[in-house]
Amino acid sequence: MARAAETGSRTTGVPRPTRPGDARAGAGGPSPDDTTDFDNANRGLIATGPQSVTDEQGKSVWDLRDFSFLLDGTETAPGTVHPHLWRQGRLTAINGLFEVVEGIYQIRGMDLSNMTLVEGREGIVVVDPLVSEEVAAAGLALYREHRSDRPVTAVVYTHPHLDHFGGVLGVVDEADVTSGRVPVVAPEDFMEHAVSENVYAGTAMIRRGMYFAAFDLEAGPEGRVGMGLGIGTSQGRVGLVPPTLEITRTGQEEVLDGVRFVFQMTPGTEAPAEMNFHLPESRALCTAENACHTLHNLLTLRGAQVRDARMWSRYVNETIELFADDSDVVFASHHWPVWGREEIRGFLAEQRDVYAYLHDQTLRMMNKGATGIEIAEELPMPPGLEQAWSTRGYYGSISHNIKAVYQRYMGWFDGNPAHLWQHPPQAQGERYARAMGGVDALMDRAHSFADEGDLRFAAELASHAVFAAPDRDDAKGLLADVLTRLGHGAECATWRNFFLVGAMELREGVPPTAIALAESLASALSVTQILDSVAIRVDGPRAWQEELSLDLSMADSGERYRAMLSNGVLIHYPDPKDGGADLALTLTKEQLLGLLTTGDLDGVEHRGDAGALRRLMSVLDEPRPDFPIVTP
Repeated sequence: MARAAETGSRTTGVPRPTRPGDARAGAGGPSPDDTTDFDNANRGLIATGPQSVTDEQGKSVWDLRDFSFLLDGTETAPGTVHPHLWRQGRLTAINGLFEVVEGIYQIRGMDLSNMTLVEGREGIVVVDPLVSEEVAAAGLALYREHRSDRPVTAVVYTHPHLDHFGGVLGVVDEADVTSGRVPVVAPEDFMEHAVSENVYAGTAMIRRGMYFAAFDLEAGPEGRVGMGLGIGTSQGRVGLVPPTLEITRTGQEEVLDGVRFVFQMTPGTEAPAEMNFHLPESRALCTAENACHTLHNLLTLRGAQVRDARMWSRYVNETIELFADDSDVVFASHHWPVWGREEIRGFLAEQRDVYAYLHDQTLRMMNKGATGIEIAEELPMPPGLEQAWSTRGYYGSISHNIKAVYQRYMGWFDGNPAHLWQHPPQAQGERYARAMGGVDALMDRAHSFADEGDLRFAAELASHAVFAAPDRDDAKGLLADVLTRLGHGAECATWRNFFLVGAMELREGVPPTAIALAESLASALSVTQILDSVAIRVDGPRAWQEELSLDLSMADSGERYRAMLSNGVLIHYPDPKDGGADLALTLTKEQLLGLLTTGDLDGVEHRGDAGALRRLMSVLDEPRPDFPIVTP
């Protein structure tokens, strides 16, 4: 099996290997004899966790047994898995309850992320309660079985990604938060960004997330071997309890159940709202998701806002300056801790330097005329970073991170006017087929490049064939075979997942997307966010001729809003100055959510033209959670 093709450099003419994360020749990089990560990943193990977790209906939401092939002691990677990704999969499959230092414990290997438990005066502070309620509850039960039956006295979200808040209702009762008994702590603007990713763009992100996490791909050496950031993602019930205490500045201190937390704000790094924290009495530092044992994403393949590599590096350096000398351990919301002051400094310095290098060198080459794609092919990495396990691309990759830096500054357009107005994929495919003498000729060319080992160009040609002739199974089969070979050679887990899930869909069709994240989080949205969610569903052309207005008086909060439809757009704002809307409603937020689902005014106090609501509902579009990606 060919693992790589060589690529010529436009500026130097020197062939260079494809970037880490692509299918590439050989393992290279750090020493395979270094067992430090395995020693640290197993250090402090108190008990292994449950190998599977089910929901109330008995449906499996987490099953580590699927990954037993990684835990059977096999160190040598099979030919279908990049050796570095095999190693990372074995590390992330290590599972159970671990002591970080006295009073600080972690649940690891039971979800994509870690749940950290900090023992306080009366109970425990839960940091980042995993993806789903059932798994978070199982993790808490594991802690209580082996430590003590302490109550949860506070919750901390380090940032607004699903794997750091979704399981909150498995560790705390929302009534305890509402009553003020259990504070929920998060960085400033947490809710804004939790909603923008998981609700506004949620349908598209979840669809691409099915590739990213490879939910429907069978685990095994031929298929899913983890995600690089963790072994996998649970699929249970997701919830969100809004924060009750915001962290707004670096140096802010809060005492939670008798434990002093010192926070560092790191906005624009791994998430738009994110924070690290230090526990001075324990000499322990939490870096959230800003420093883990992988190169992270500057732009995730599932989609997100482009992250700021320059600020990411600066915040990690600030972390070193603020806390490294006063820390004996650094732990994060993924992977395993690092112990020892010098080891902490070295680990954080590598993380700091890799983001700064990618940022600065991309800008340097961009300002000499290179495009993002060219820089990704040409930029060599410093030996010190290339040979560090923690900066390898198991989750992010050098290639797509360089393109993300370029995109942050220059956008999607590379400046070449020939690329300014290209045809969409199906029209391109039809024209490629015609230019090459038909679909059969196009496929012959794709076969030739695949046989030569140039899988990248073979995939491009085969994709054009699929879009030119979507009913031809032989074209789909060809592309699936090429994508499979690319996936088996990828160091980056998310690249592997994208390649292999694409191949699966070409062979088997699009599986249904079972996750309805927007509905799960709806009750936590503000009224403004609910109306935003309606506005992005308006079918503009269908609504061009509609004009209507609604007034909303919220019986549970006292808030008032005006929503107006004109020129195909729903405008809304709080505290309207005058009446006169077509329809005035007095209702609770729960009633509003029900109304927008059913369009039924029964039980809702209203006056005016009820037809205004029907006209609004008639121009709302339904998202398509199962849209095709590798086919038209």
